[in-house]
Amino acid sequence: MKIPMTVLRCWTILALALLAAGCASVRAPGPVPQAPVVLVSLDGFRPDYLGRGLTPALDRLAAEGAHAEALRPSFPTLTFPNHYTLVTGLRPDRTGVIHNTMTDPALPGQRFATSNRAAVQDARWWDQAEPIWTRVQRAGRRAATMFWPGSEAPVHGAHPDEWVPFDPAITPEARVDTVLGWLDRPVAERPAFISLYFEHVDKAGHHDGPASPAVEAAIGTVDAAVGRLLAGLAARGLEDRVNLLVVSDHGMAAVAPERVVYLEDFVDEAEIEIVTAGVLAGLRPQPGRGDVVERALLGRHAHMECWRKRDLPARFHYGSHRRIPSLLCLADEGWVISTRRRIAALAHFSLGEHGYDPALPSMQAIFIARGPAFRRGAVVPPFDNVDVYPLLAHLLGLVPGRTDGSLAAVRALLVP
Repeated sequence: MKIPMTVLRCWTILALALLAAGCASVRAPGPVPQAPVVLVSLDGFRPDYLGRGLTPALDRLAAEGAHAEALRPSFPTLTFPNHYTLVTGLRPDRTGVIHNTMTDPALPGQRFATSNRAAVQDARWWDQAEPIWTRVQRAGRRAATMFWPGSEAPVHGAHPDEWVPFDPAITPEARVDTVLGWLDRPVAERPAFISLYFEHVDKAGHHDGPASPAVEAAIGTVDAAVGRLLAGLAARGLEDRVNLLVVSDHGMAAVAPERVVYLEDFVDEAEIEIVTAGVLAGLRPQPGRGDVVERALLGRHAHMECWRKRDLPARFHYGSHRRIPSLLCLADEGWVISTRRRIAALAHFSLGEHGYDPALPSMQAIFIARGPAFRRGAVVPPFDNVDVYPLLAHLLGLVPGRTDGSLAAVRALLVP
């Protein structure tokens, strides 16, 4: 039977409308997902490093885009926990990445440390949360990481489509050029999500302190790298076609060898297992010594306060995970917790530290963004770094997974 063309056209229009409606029902509201998202981390970069004549590229980016007065890190204010929080939207107590150094009763004999490449690449330390690159891949799109804590492990069975193991010998220029190379690919092959990481400011801050010439030089290094990225985007006509976010994980505070709280002044070192020392000391009493150790340590002391993990202040959102040691001692800003034996073994006493209370100005991080999704000139008050993940999901057109964050905190940064 011959069907009139007018009927065919009607059926075709109806079919297309139904198809569009069906597609819309599974897509999260938000910007067109074809705009790639590039997330850049400047480890240890404080907000007060900006606007001092050291950061022309970052200052220009903030002026041309949107930014927050500060980004509040999660507790503890350490690199690995906060980087994983940024890409999962879950606080460290829920991701399981509770410190840069940790043990796990479920993994007897195993010890995680940032310097332990085998542990860093072991998914068992990371599998309790889903990073944004995994969610991107589950949506049938591509993700690439130019360094990011967690990306070296096959989280939930898979790496990002492309990932580079951390190697400080790779220059900032080479890192940026790798990212630009990914963006040069045809749309079907181009990653929807890209991460980029620079450790230089954090490294200098630890070694020489946050007010040192070395930190100023490192600030210049990472700002030049951001400038190279901006120039590369402009040369490709991508300035307004890529959503670029620049963040940091925490700040840095000055410390000194004369500002050490020694644990053996309170308790015999033989009575405790020191899981972590430094700003946040994680301790486990030896069997049968719990009461003695608690009587000696719990409460407020000069330059330090100690708690059972379940009794930590609620604002820290920390203390329930099995990997967290049973006793925690937090140093006051500018102090560290250790033993004389450990201090004597140091080749160099670090003059900068982090890990302190996230409310401290010295621990604050940065958030700057530019792209088609962001309002030019928008400025918002400080917000929690758990809110970055829902923002990433929104920019990518994805429904976020479970999260401690909210898009509401950052909605004022976005175009209507």
